[in-house]
Amino acid sequence: MALQWLLLLSLICSTLLLVNVAHSVAEDGRKAYIVYMGNKPKNEVSASPLHLNMIQDAVDSSNINDIEHEALLLYSYKRSFHGFAAMLTHQEAQKMAGVDGVVSVFPSKKSKIQTTKSWNFLGFPETSRTASVMLVFGPPPKKWTGKCQGNGDFTCNNKIIGARYYRASQSFEDDIESPRDIYGHGTHTASTAAGNLVSKAKSIWFRVGNSKRRGAISTHCSKGILVSFAAGNTGPGAKSLSNYAPWQLSVAATTINRQFITKVQLGIWKIYEGLSPNTFDLKGKFYPLIYGGDAPNTTAGTAASDSRFCLEDSIDANLIKGKIVLCDRLPDGVVAGVGAILGGAVGVVLTGQKVDDEVLGPTILPTSWVGLEENNNIYKYIKSKRNPTATIWKSEEINDVLAPYVPSYSSRGPNPAHPNILKPDLAAPGTYILAAYPPTDDGGLAGYNLKTGTSMACPHASAVAAYVKSFHPKWSPAAIQSALITTAKPMSAKVNPEAEFAYGAGLINPSRAPYPGLVYDLNGQDYINFLCSQGYSGELLQTITEDNSSCSSKSNNGKVNDLNYPSFALSIKNPKFINGVFHRTVTNVGSSNSTYRAKVTATLGLKISVNPSVLSFTALGQKKSFALTIKGPIEKSRLASASLVWDDGAFEVRSPIVVYVAV
Repeated sequence: MALQWLLLLSLICSTLLLVNVAHSVAEDGRKAYIVYMGNKPKNEVSASPLHLNMIQDAVDSSNINDIEHEALLLYSYKRSFHGFAAMLTHQEAQKMAGVDGVVSVFPSKKSKIQTTKSWNFLGFPETSRTASVMLVFGPPPKKWTGKCQGNGDFTCNNKIIGARYYRASQSFEDDIESPRDIYGHGTHTASTAAGNLVSKAKSIWFRVGNSKRRGAISTHCSKGILVSFAAGNTGPGAKSLSNYAPWQLSVAATTINRQFITKVQLGIWKIYEGLSPNTFDLKGKFYPLIYGGDAPNTTAGTAASDSRFCLEDSIDANLIKGKIVLCDRLPDGVVAGVGAILGGAVGVVLTGQKVDDEVLGPTILPTSWVGLEENNNIYKYIKSKRNPTATIWKSEEINDVLAPYVPSYSSRGPNPAHPNILKPDLAAPGTYILAAYPPTDDGGLAGYNLKTGTSMACPHASAVAAYVKSFHPKWSPAAIQSALITTAKPMSAKVNPEAEFAYGAGLINPSRAPYPGLVYDLNGQDYINFLCSQGYSGELLQTITEDNSSCSSKSNNGKVNDLNYPSFALSIKNPKFINGVFHRTVTNVGSSNSTYRAKVTATLGLKISVNPSVLSFTALGQKKSFALTIKGPIEKSRLASASLVWDDGAFEVRSPIVVYVAV
């Protein structure tokens, strides 16, 4: 039964999206905003009249009639939360944000999806307890009142005990009225987290990576269940994280020891190695090679400065048909090549800025993604020959000896909202993850597919959280989160320059996670104190907590440094004068009688002390407090990494420590 309710979180990793609404900007400058008003109403009375009245109050009515007011209300949400979507100007949105009962107002935007061998890479044996505990399905709980809204093409069972379909009229043009996944992302993440063992699973596109695929499960929200979130795919810039609240487990992505090399061979027999899995076999046949910049779609007014990226409609299909096309990389990092792929090219050579880090999703023809230097050499070859030719070879799967490292797409810290709370929390496999995939409209068959992203890392963490929960069903979400963080495998800053801001505590360790020794626990009041210290109070606070919580003088004086978090981050202004103090409390979940000694590792110049440095326990559940003091200076960089390990000879409880200069 634990597996059934925990299955919810695999969907959290993939479907934490508001119902998508219109995104265009109107002629009068209006655009779609989401007005969030907290928890859904307890009764089922329609809230649309209230929402319409709020719009009428916020909008200048001098040139708008009642019918036009109704047109501004795009959608009223009532299933998961209370709020609505409306077309507003920036000024009207600001006015709406000040209305009583409104928690926040923000622009509507399309949510981007964030997506085995990976479990073996983590050292999680197939004979682990997950086989007997996590993958046994009984009937749904008696208190279960959910529905299976199948519409004929979807059925429930003891593993999936409920499914509902929600859709705004403006959401997805090609969507179907069913909870069944047609885009692949939800299926992929859910099967990563909750899939059974599957022998000889192969990608529907690439037919590579022949090995067993398996998953455990995941967890969900505010009812005593840990919430796991993808860190985001907008790295490697600083403060690019999407999810960073302390009650969220923020998961970065790493590579695994799987890498695909796709060779591009020129007519002069010169070979360049690129990335992106390719199983289309040209059998060594050479085809004409053309540069996208030499094939602009002039009838559409496109110049070479655009066609070189091979964007859709920018390239002349007649000039590239039957040829291999070389495409440049867009300045903002967006993947180019769609125009060549859809325009009848035989193959495409794309370009990444850092070929070791960049990855590409499935394509429907031979593709290789080369680095900037390789792109330049291929371009010179094209310009030097009257009839340049090339071929693209089928991919070779090789062992990535540098793995695990955090690829460039994974979002980085520091925490943009709470500088002294380290995010991301940890990292998990997210690159080239082979998992289940639904039927596709472009020739693929239902089966398995390789996908990449922090959405693929998130269900790994969700599954491990559920695995820990199966051992400790009474543990709080914070205790489970602590166990995942303090048992993570340290990663190297040598291959990850952003260090903890890239990988948090390190690579998730499913084998050790159920046995952390000590946990840093938190309860609801701790989070209330945190919110109060951040300026939340009154009705706004109660909207979030869903009760009559209030801020006391004690909670208002609370410090972020004293939130009982299992990691330490200190934001400073002057690297020459550092003085930070953190107070923490640990709970004994290891051996009844145990003595832990503090071991601190720090970079040169950083002085870290722990008081007391020895913690002795005589019972399980016993709590002990300590203070950690950090002094400086930082001598050579703007970021210094350190760690605190509580060691009793049987358990090592490791917390990352980061000191950095705020910018």
